[in-house]
Amino acid sequence: MLCLMGAFGAPLFAQAGQTPAPVILMEPATPLLPQHFGTWQMSGSATTGNDASQIDAAHVTELKEDGLNRFSTAKYGHGGSAADIKALQFVDATGAAAALNLYRTGMHALPAGQKLGTESAASDGKLLFRTGNTIILATSAHPLAASELQALAITLPKISGPKGMSPLLPTLLPVKGLKPESVRYALGPTSYTASGGVLPAEILGFDKSAEAVTADYAARNGKGTLTLLLYPTPQLAGEHGRAIEAWVNAHLGGLGTVKMRREGPLVILTTGNFSANDAQQMVEGVHLRSEVTWEKPMPHEFHTEVRKTASLLLSIAIFSGLAMLAAVLLGLFLGGGRAMVRVLRGKPAASEPEFLGLGLERGPVKSLPSQNRPASS
Repeated sequence: MLCLMGAFGAPLFAQAGQTPAPVILMEPATPLLPQHFGTWQMSGSATTGNDASQIDAAHVTELKEDGLNRFSTAKYGHGGSAADIKALQFVDATGAAAALNLYRTGMHALPAGQKLGTESAASDGKLLFRTGNTIILATSAHPLAASELQALAITLPKISGPKGMSPLLPTLLPVKGLKPESVRYALGPTSYTASGGVLPAEILGFDKSAEAVTADYAARNGKGTLTLLLYPTPQLAGEHGRAIEAWVNAHLGGLGTVKMRREGPLVILTTGNFSANDAQQMVEGVHLRSEVTWEKPMPHEFHTEVRKTASLLLSIAIFSGLAMLAAVLLGLFLGGGRAMVRVLRGKPAASEPEFLGLGLERGPVKSLPSQNRPASS
């Protein structure tokens, strides 16, 4: 019996000959909110957790649908000003984008020339912005400027790879006639219904990882709502598209001008007081596109495959080089050994090549006499 002492002096016993269990070190997560940023200083300590009911009891289901990972709240002071800051971190940037749409109801875009994070919104005494998979909501009795929170945006934990990519679906919305404050992005049925979705959430397939975005438009002849639904595969889009079409045909009276189109995994639908021509142009103007960027880091899986390929090619090159070197050394050994044997036998090291010949240079070969040949019968 072996007796080992643990990190806190507790004895750890292991049978002789047995391998001790590996020790796993867990690195603590980076704090969401810093002790200070710019000229703002945290008052007291931050409150942290991962239970959605502790940060927003009114939107527990929506936050769970968006993939809330953890949160942190703290009070900050700056001169005679004070601010309450909430930080909510989600599993990926898609969930954070959906949560930002949930909280920016009644807020407006920042003034022209101002930018804060990836996307942002503001109202009297409030600033809301997203950076990666984290959203920040700052509330103060005094007006807050975007420049005051730039230093906070820099300190937020970073995320890379596919989880750090912003959702594609909201970028497919046509710009012409769009009311930006009306854009609502949802990842679950509760979020979709709470944001005023025009379709029943139970037929949209949120349990199959569907995404939805709705937005209000003012067209030349009327106004209405555009709904985009994105599915993981075209097959799922076709299946749920047919269910949506059946429901729309049964409720045409209350939906206004309805035009619907499917493009691969994307379903496009207009409702409201559009003219037939405007609605048709709108659904035909939305197209999926592939985005290629050199700014986003490639996922770890890509680097792993590159390393595997490079290692394979390097191994092939090394093997080929060793094979050629072995062939040269073998040729020198055999050729040199043969020459040494000839020298030891008193012959020159190099031998003249021997050729077989027919002797045609001495003239034509004559036939032998035919005396002994038997007579022909």
